[in-house]
Amino acid sequence: MKLISAFIFCGFVCGISQYIIEKTKFTPGHMNTLLVVIGCFLSGFKIYDKLILKFGAGATCPIMNFGHLLVTGASKMYDKYGFIGLFKGILENAGGGISIAIVSSFIIALIFKIKH
Repeated sequence: MKLISAFIFCGFVCGISQYIIEKTKFTPGHMNTLLVVIGCFLSGFKIYDKLILKFGAGATCPIMNFGHLLVTGASKMYDKYGFIGLFKGILENAGGGISIAIVSSFIIALIFKIKH
């Protein structure tokens, strides 16, 4: 049942995103940014943690989770170091994912040629 709920949640997020892209003048970049901001707001109001508990991997796969990771890292370090902790902790939780994205993008850029 957990797999089905994860699939439904992630599919719902992707479906709504695609609908917004098709019905508005949003580009995928706009939608990507909007989903990160939504994840930040949901995390700031402690809603995203409940979504993760309910939907598991379905809530950690969409790009909204990146916003959640940014906010949780920043708030954790804010509690520890004060205002400067916001800047110290913003990439604490998301740093591994960002590093893998950079390294894999570099490797793919070495292997494949750009088509114009």
